[in-house]
Amino acid sequence: MTADKPSDDGTNSEDDKGSNTGGSSWKTNVTVVLADDHPIWRSGVRADLGENFHVVGEASDAKEAVATIKKHKPDLVVCDLNMPHGGGIKVAKECGEMTNIVMLTVSEAERDLLDAVAAGACGYLVKSTPPDELRDKLWRAAHGEPVFSAQLAGLVLGEFRRMSKDAGGVQPISEREREVLQYVARGHTYKEIGEELFISPKTVENHVRNILGKLHLNRKQELVRYALEHGIE
Repeated sequence: MTADKPSDDGTNSEDDKGSNTGGSSWKTNVTVVLADDHPIWRSGVRADLGENFHVVGEASDAKEAVATIKKHKPDLVVCDLNMPHGGGIKVAKECGEMTNIVMLTVSEAERDLLDAVAAGACGYLVKSTPPDELRDKLWRAAHGEPVFSAQLAGLVLGEFRRMSKDAGGVQPISEREREVLQYVARGHTYKEIGEELFISPKTVENHVRNILGKLHLNRKQELVRYALEHGIE
């Protein structure tokens, strides 16, 4: 099942709770580490999160973020892409397997999105994301769902088109995965996509996870090939 959606005040609606048959295994209070080199930004995000999120630590650079994450083992890390000592990429590389990391950044550049996914981030959102949407997506990310802004899903789709062209027309993703990605790019929720395609929201989530997994693998292969071609060891 997909995670319940918090209401605007950060709490879950009763309707959502009633529809959840596996709710007993879900966290009702998500622990979070905020990482950004601007204290005012961290303060603003903390205020926007609502009562279902509990900030257990903060960091102003990548090195401090990694140490804070290892100390507190949070459910979720909300991390800026550009910070001193390696930025969000370093944090994702070192901690992506131990927790859910979402980049929250001003950058909508394709390269930044793809590099973040390759490093191990499970989500990528822009800082202009409205508070209610931010709470919803971060709640879902904390429960294991891959999340990214709708406009950025189009970049992911474009990357797979490029991969297909480079592979001589071989499709790196299935037709169903492509359909799912197109709906995500249009801003549809997993529930809405499931209704359109007659599959469960969990199946939609799995498709998105598979898509990002393939992108992650391809991106890592590209980086290795680049390093070999340029003598980087």
